[in-house]
Amino acid sequence: MIPADILSDGFFAAVAAIGFGAISDPPMRAFPYIAALAAAGHALRFCLMEALGVDIASASLCASFLIGMGSLWFGTRIRCPMTVLYIPALLPMVPGMYAYKVVFSLIMFMQNLADPVAGEHYMQQLFLNAVVACSVIFMLALGATLPIFLFNDKAYSLTRRKKP
Repeated sequence: MIPADILSDGFFAAVAAIGFGAISDPPMRAFPYIAALAAAGHALRFCLMEALGVDIASASLCASFLIGMGSLWFGTRIRCPMTVLYIPALLPMVPGMYAYKVVFSLIMFMQNLADPVAGEHYMQQLFLNAVVACSVIFMLALGATLPIFLFNDKAYSLTRRKKP
């Protein structure tokens, strides 16, 4: 694994996160932090998968937890809700290729109803890709929201006054 690969992975994730963030209109001060969180999270997932051979769901959990913790820390620094920071940073990690393969397998299954061998193959591909896509999305959500549950008072105070 070459450091240039890690840097380019992080860079492109940061660019995508800035684009995703722009459509939700966050404050301008949030953009550098959104980019940094996306780059760090995506690069961590890339390293875990490539260097250590970790599966995509577990690597996504670790990366999204890093993004969640970073959004808690950065949110405190810039007085910005965690969700403004972590949602755009997570979106580049959504497994779009697996979701595409689910739809493709479903279409191919429907086109091959008369051929049981091909139908079985496409149904197997449909379930395999659906399980991977759903698992990764679940792990992304779990990892990003876990810091909210672990540090509830800190997360609450980002957008509200202190609890009475």
